[in-house]
Amino acid sequence: MADLGALAGKRILLVISGGIAAYKCLELIRRLKERGVAVRCILTRGGAQFVTPLAVAALSEEKVYQELWSLTDEAEMGHIRLSREADLVVVAPASADLLAKMAAGLADDLASTTLLATDKPVMVAPAMNLMMWQHPATQANMATLRSRGVRQIGPNSGDMACGEVGSGRMSEPHEILAAIAAFFAEAAAPRPLAGRHALVTSGPTHEPIDPVRYIANRSSGKQGHAIAAALAALGARVTLVSGPTREPDPPGCTVVRVETAREMLAACEAALPAEIAVCAAAVADWRVDLEAPQKLKKDGGAPPSLRLAENPDILATLSRRAAGRPALVVGFAAETEQVVGHARAKLERKGCDWIVANDVSPGTGTFGGATNAVHLIRRDEDPEAWPRLGKDEVARRLAAAIAVAPQLGG
Repeated sequence: MADLGALAGKRILLVISGGIAAYKCLELIRRLKERGVAVRCILTRGGAQFVTPLAVAALSEEKVYQELWSLTDEAEMGHIRLSREADLVVVAPASADLLAKMAAGLADDLASTTLLATDKPVMVAPAMNLMMWQHPATQANMATLRSRGVRQIGPNSGDMACGEVGSGRMSEPHEILAAIAAFFAEAAAPRPLAGRHALVTSGPTHEPIDPVRYIANRSSGKQGHAIAAALAALGARVTLVSGPTREPDPPGCTVVRVETAREMLAACEAALPAEIAVCAAAVADWRVDLEAPQKLKKDGGAPPSLRLAENPDILATLSRRAAGRPALVVGFAAETEQVVGHARAKLERKGCDWIVANDVSPGTGTFGGATNAVHLIRRDEDPEAWPRLGKDEVARRLAAAIAVAPQLGG
């Protein structure tokens, strides 16, 4: 757990929206105040149905802000100052309605206007009925918010006030407190890749056969996107060149979207110079030599003959650049057998510095899944086997290794 003592002197703007979980915020305010945190609160009309402004004001020892059109408040502070005089904005509980407003950029009350106007980090603690939480609209809104850098804590599973059981309970006050402390600890941590430019490729490529068909693979882009986010968290300026994927854009990264291998190579070369290149994309090895201008039809005869042409080798091209080669080039090897041996041979063949080898054979669930089991192979060193981990943790470990790489002077 992060050091809770580091919270002293921090400023939190707490937005309390409607929901029975609002009562938990009274305990959260008390715990924050005990640790020397200055807490200002915005209470929505829905939130005021569950906790009173007097209770919130008594615990926070601050005025409670409720109305957007209060001329006194606008003269004294205004929603702009309120949104920017905090170190962190916490929305707890974050109702489905307020999350939807945040995702859509609506600003029809003090809470939504303040959240739209803030330039400070935002953390949300969702709380709602389990069907509301599972609804595709809510999940899409959360994906949008996460792609913009909004942090999420919870929700938890368990009994809910509506009598149902499932995911949707707001995290407990001590869990939110720990998440806030972790945020400040992370913000204060060294950023060893500050000033470095990292180029990351992710996802599959789609190589067209005709206007409606293409050659592709099963890559989801989860691992590449996680690596981009992990490098950005260590201070790197990250350019992510992504093939077609449903993954949200990682916060803090410049994302360039492409379809084909040739487009991906062009985007990578345009992004240079970079000190770091991580080629995590599953680039199609071949494309159709001549793309059909119209949809190919079945006519009862023999199927069309597709002549394949080799795609450019992005990893080898970056590794062998005579000028402007990244100091550290990391490739990926997706293998179904002899994982380490094939990956070691690929490292030598491509000329990169490191290879991350992962087993994508049937049954591993690596492609499209949430976990990965990899070997980190460095030139002239024994392979380093990692246990099966979540892809986010694989990304963090790889980013930490990159930060101390000899090629970067680490």
